Amino acid sequence: MHTAPNYPFLIFNFQLYMQRSLQKEIGVFGSLGSKLTDFALLVKFKLNLTVVFSSVMALLIAATEPVSWLAILLFGVGGFLITGAANALNQVLERDFDKLMKRTANRPLAAERMTVSTAVLTAGLMCLIGTFCLSAFNAWAGLLGMLSMVLYAFVYTPMKRVSPSAVVVGAIPGALPLMIGCVAVEGYVSGLAIALFAIQFFWQFPHFFAIAWVGDEDYKKAGFHLLPNKTGALNESVGMQSFIYALFLIPVGVLPYALGITGIPSLIIISLSSLLYAGFGWNLYKKCTRKAALQLMFSSFFYLPLVLFALYFNKLI
Repeated sequence: MHTAPNYPFLIFNFQLYMQRSLQKEIGVFGSLGSKLTDFALLVKFKLNLTVVFSSVMALLIAATEPVSWLAILLFGVGGFLITGAANALNQVLERDFDKLMKRTANRPLAAERMTVSTAVLTAGLMCLIGTFCLSAFNAWAGLLGMLSMVLYAFVYTPMKRVSPSAVVVGAIPGALPLMIGCVAVEGYVSGLAIALFAIQFFWQFPHFFAIAWVGDEDYKKAGFHLLPNKTGALNESVGMQSFIYALFLIPVGVLPYALGITGIPSLIIISLSSLLYAGFGWNLYKKCTRKAALQLMFSSFFYLPLVLFALYFNKLI
């Protein structure tokens, strides 16, 4: 005699099996999502993309003939990986200080979700692959990419706790992506490469000072010296230096026109943008308020893309 199947028991076991399988899948994908989020934090994904954008724009401005999408992709990946390596090493060196600041306490190393060895290995791989991608254009591009990473991670990062001069040092690797973009297509350090480097170099000072003002409490907890005075005070000197550095952008902005790269429209846009940027620096000097610092900071976000687009589109006219 055949025994009838126990259907309720079979259904229950099937449901239990499916539930456990679903939990495992959720665990796997949840873990993967968490690791991707930590990787994005490690390489400072959003900031990294703005660096890649600037360098790609410089490449397009310098190019004398159409650049293939494959070349742009290769260059962008190389720039992203080199910048990511620098940011990862920065977090390795600052992990104990990042714990002290609300803005950075959730970074993977500070929160101990990632080991130092994993971060260093990741940085090393990104550095090697990124340098290879940039060197595919020419040796200059690869060399300058490596230089920017070394300066940022091993010179600027430790100097932040020693002297406000760290901002000057940090502005060099901060401006090198534009030079790298030019060098990648020109093959040498041209007048345009120097001009674009100078624009981003001087742009960074009001930008950094505004950020340092807004995040002053956090930075002081970690012992970082980013304000341009000996006492680290939030006073008129911050606004005045922001104003002066922004004014330097006016003569520097003339260089692409003087070199015959672009025309009058871009010259006018750059000059007016620089005056407006300097105006926000002057506003911080006069008011010395957090609101004025925020206005300067947000104006810096618009300045550089506007200038780069002006140079690029004026070149097309």
